[in-house]
Amino acid sequence: MPSMLKSLKLLADPTRLRILHLLDREELSVADLQDLLGMGQSRISTQLSQLKTGGLVGDERSGKNNIYRSNMTPEVAGLARHAASELPESAKDLTALRHLVRKRQDRARRYFDQLAGRFGRDYVPGRSWKGLAEALLKVMAGGIVADLGAGEGTLSQLLAQRAEKVIAIDLSEKMVEFATALAAEHGIGNIEFRVGDIEAPPLDPASLDLAVFSQALHHAAHPQKAIDSAYRALKPGGRVVVLDLLTHSFEQAKELYADTWLGFGEGEVSAMLEKAGFTEIETAVVDREAESPNFQTLLAVARK
Repeated sequence: MPSMLKSLKLLADPTRLRILHLLDREELSVADLQDLLGMGQSRISTQLSQLKTGGLVGDERSGKNNIYRSNMTPEVAGLARHAASELPESAKDLTALRHLVRKRQDRARRYFDQLAGRFGRDYVPGRSWKGLAEALLKVMAGGIVADLGAGEGTLSQLLAQRAEKVIAIDLSEKMVEFATALAAEHGIGNIEFRVGDIEAPPLDPASLDLAVFSQALHHAAHPQKAIDSAYRALKPGGRVVVLDLLTHSFEQAKELYADTWLGFGEGEVSAMLEKAGFTEIETAVVDREAESPNFQTLLAVARK
């Protein structure tokens, strides 16, 4: 645990305090912090290095960038919030942060709005029928199923063949409209489509038998929040399936496919599932694309 005395010394610097005030709310890169604070890369990197040494922030690699997050204890975080409220820049910083978050959401929403009606024909990294089949063979059963980040509902329609009911959730209103019409066209009546964010899905607690993330988690700003939400929505004994990209270095995916994360390692996904409370965690790499950049598909299954 970081020393309280060292933590207080770090909080005494206004720039470090502003950085912590932002990281307490969102995980951010150095470039994000540059835009939000209007400061140079060198100055921000220096302050982040001191905060990391003091144990108040952590980071993880995502392609070419390091993504920073708050590691403050609840006591230190409370002090930081109180102290930051006295800074004249705090209100402006939070306004800028809200704008950044909205831009991220709008960018992802625009991308999926444009894909509505084309998912079956357009290429989507990591989405393979082999991967989907592996997942379905692992867990397919009846009950209430949530398809989180459902897109146009292709997987939802497959799940509906065995499930009592499928709740398909997607952030894009246009995608939900298209998927609803497509399911009606195919005469599938046990799918309910809902507009919502997978980090805070419109689901009742302990209402699901199965939750599925199919190539959705790498679009989430906070993947852990999405997994935590799935855990809360599952009944005791319910299962979760994660199909996503294995960690890769194809930076262009962020622009081409509105990806937030460049995939995940098996250990990363296992750690997120375990942190949420899941047990009986299994992971495997179930597919590798032949064409460059040779995306690989990661499958993880766990039980509440």
